[in-house]
Amino acid sequence: MATLRELWEEWLRLDMRPKTRVEIQKLVAVGDTEELERRLRTRISFGTAGLRARMQAGFARMNHLIVIQTSQGLAEYLLKNVSNARDCGVVIGRDGRRDSDLFAEMAAAVFLAKHFRVWYFEKVVHTPMVPFAIDELGAAAGIMITASHNPGCDNGYKVYGQNGCQINSPQDKSIAAHILDNLEPMEGLEPIHNGRSKHNPALLVDAGVAFIPKYCTRVSDLMFAEPHSLKLPSFVYTAMHGVGLSFLHQSLKRIVVCDARSKHMAQSDVVHEIMHIVELQAMPDPDFPTVRYPNPEEQGALDLAKDMANSEGISLIFANDPDADRFAVAEKVEGEWYQFTGDQVGVLLGYYMSTFNSHLKGMTMLTSAVSSQMLAKIGDVEGFIVEETLTGFKWLGNRSMELGDKVIFAYEEALGYMLPVIVHDKDGVAAAILFLEACSRWQSPWSKLQELYQKYGYFETRNTYWRCDDHGAVDAVFAKIRQDVSDFPADRKLERFRDLTNGVDSGTKDKKPILPTDPNTQMITCWLSGNDHDDGIRFTIRASGTEPKVKLYLECQSRNQANARIGASEMLKIINSTWFKDKRLVLETKYDIS
Repeated sequence: MATLRELWEEWLRLDMRPKTRVEIQKLVAVGDTEELERRLRTRISFGTAGLRARMQAGFARMNHLIVIQTSQGLAEYLLKNVSNARDCGVVIGRDGRRDSDLFAEMAAAVFLAKHFRVWYFEKVVHTPMVPFAIDELGAAAGIMITASHNPGCDNGYKVYGQNGCQINSPQDKSIAAHILDNLEPMEGLEPIHNGRSKHNPALLVDAGVAFIPKYCTRVSDLMFAEPHSLKLPSFVYTAMHGVGLSFLHQSLKRIVVCDARSKHMAQSDVVHEIMHIVELQAMPDPDFPTVRYPNPEEQGALDLAKDMANSEGISLIFANDPDADRFAVAEKVEGEWYQFTGDQVGVLLGYYMSTFNSHLKGMTMLTSAVSSQMLAKIGDVEGFIVEETLTGFKWLGNRSMELGDKVIFAYEEALGYMLPVIVHDKDGVAAAILFLEACSRWQSPWSKLQELYQKYGYFETRNTYWRCDDHGAVDAVFAKIRQDVSDFPADRKLERFRDLTNGVDSGTKDKKPILPTDPNTQMITCWLSGNDHDDGIRFTIRASGTEPKVKLYLECQSRNQANARIGASEMLKIINSTWFKDKRLVLETKYDIS
């Protein structure tokens, strides 16, 4: 094992950026060995989510050197695994986070130096633009510099394969191995600047000119409505200090022809009547100054939007996360703001899609294993298939590609919605446009949801999480669950137990899960019987792969809304008091568990 001195000397030998060199030099000068160990001892791991970490100097962090090394390894992987990779080229985009521009410019420089064609978005884009461009070009791969809705101190490096989907195993392991074989930075690398490169400049192409208008037109083609046939509702929009505004605005401009007002009003005036922008959160700001966490799911994130909607008498709020691949909705109901869960928006969008596909037999929608079972119930009644995958769009997107055109929609509960006719990844802008059209046909999204509950049953969720930076505490939780898994109240029977970490499923013939297993990922699901008041409970507990959280996804089904809520709330209290007593596990204050 290398000594700490050898590690910092190796860092200073490789890193040519003054800012990050100084960080390590200062730590050495003050003798902060603990921080040096944290930064240098364990290298940041490349996985299916690519890279994501705090922006600091060190092998364990996101920085200029790590981006160079990762790009070099990815380039060599593509040369060995993708035919004609250099001519097919790579697509590179970035969000508005601090250093996203530098990281994207350095990634582009590496690929250009290796004689790849580079389709480069010179301005910030939302994440779905990268897979969209890959599909249009048949590119060898794509890179998006983003940390999505993580805190402002983080950044990331997300990789898409030639099929326009997020990479999956075993691709990630092969790319990781190529990175480790290409750690020595190429000589003379300089980031591209203002769309120009000293490395093979003829291979650098501005992707924005070609693909942003094409994307917005494709999104507008989602509309089922005839010209002038609808009145689109007004909504307040927040981009959450991210990049979504431009793309949603451009897409909206293309669909207002469906609005009856466009017969006698300029399209720009119609757009202005429909979309009311939270200006303090409208433009990219890497500090995310008005929110604690730049995630629409977090408490308080929509407060400015609610204030604006209240003052302007608007009852609908749309929100994207900073890289605009997620979409959130809130509606004012009987004087109070109600924020829809990702499951509820997913069910509403899925149902809406089903009403405009007259030949539903054989049509398929996808959800993740931690999402609500309500869409599957609707599918059983209405005649379409709903299939579950593991959590994440690396699974949903790739499964959609395998099944082909019969997949019309996919979603997961974490505010992610996929329309395969646009991209095989979550897309917060396309989801917003489709939801807006749906709202114009419903009395309101809330009223439509109640209508669906009355027809198909109530599915009450209690999705929450515990923050925890201690891996030992997290492992102890899962060990205790496995030990006490049958210890439930007398009116609840454990009907099925699935452990995707250890490869156990009591509900299958051979006692092995149908879904893929992973010994390095903690994920347990339990199905509990119903009682006199409800039809049963399913819950999943999993460790997040991108954040220091243990997540719970809990759902109770009943023909009665009050009973579904009681069943879900009581089970949340039981789970928290049984398995999450450790003070290192801090529960978010979303639900009352007193």
